[in-house]
Amino acid sequence: MYSTRLQVICDPEYVEILMAEIAEAGFDTFMEVETGFEAYVEGDAFDKELLDQIKERYKEVHPLQFSLTQIPKQNWNEEWEKNVEPIVVDDQCLIRAAFHSIEKKYPFEIIITPKMSFGTGHHQTTHLMISRQMKIDHQNKRVMDAGCGTVILSIMASKLGAKEVEAFDIDEWSVVNGEENASNNQCNNIHVQQGKIDEVKLTGKFDLILANINKNILMNEMSRYASFLTKGGHLLLSGFYVSDIEDLKEEAANYSLREVVYDERETWACLLLEMI
Repeated sequence: MYSTRLQVICDPEYVEILMAEIAEAGFDTFMEVETGFEAYVEGDAFDKELLDQIKERYKEVHPLQFSLTQIPKQNWNEEWEKNVEPIVVDDQCLIRAAFHSIEKKYPFEIIITPKMSFGTGHHQTTHLMISRQMKIDHQNKRVMDAGCGTVILSIMASKLGAKEVEAFDIDEWSVVNGEENASNNQCNNIHVQQGKIDEVKLTGKFDLILANINKNILMNEMSRYASFLTKGGHLLLSGFYVSDIEDLKEEAANYSLREVVYDERETWACLLLEMI
């Protein structure tokens, strides 16, 4: 048996959104590389027509290079395990996989096994979000995690004292993986749904909304985030570059959201906004 490997050459800002769209075409394993990313699927169980549509749709805004090859089937989780290392955020939070040995105790510990979902803590934006979360009061707060991936941010919210967390993602395997990760971290107040913000069931207002997605989606959904925030509530965003901050602040101002603080890490940024 073989796997099909799709190699995609693109700019970093398009990686996550393209991964999400290509997952819809049937690819279920993803690995970021310096030039973009690679996607894998067993055999030829993918929708070639949809893949061609994705490439055509992005052609006008960003040149992409797609390359399909057949390779011997491998255990990709096992390959991932060989290379991934635990990380520590601000000397406060250890993010590790279940198979990592613990050499030092930290105030917070998150166990994440991605299994094809996004959000291991290794990307700069996830690191930024976790770092800023630890500076925000979560006690007895209602939290929304938009585009939750592995639910790593939901788990951090739960460990910081959130009363309940509503998480959602467009990908089915993120929901399955997210529920497993929440269980492995003994976080029983995280509810995970599949769909976009206008497709999932959300009731009432939230004290804190977390969204680590990409600039385009954040801009498009800013009004929806604002509609779910309590007065004085906070919106924490990442998934964009420092150069994008002004555009996001300008859009946020249309919905009574003002900047509190921003953080940056190797050209990536994280922006905290408050509903006034």
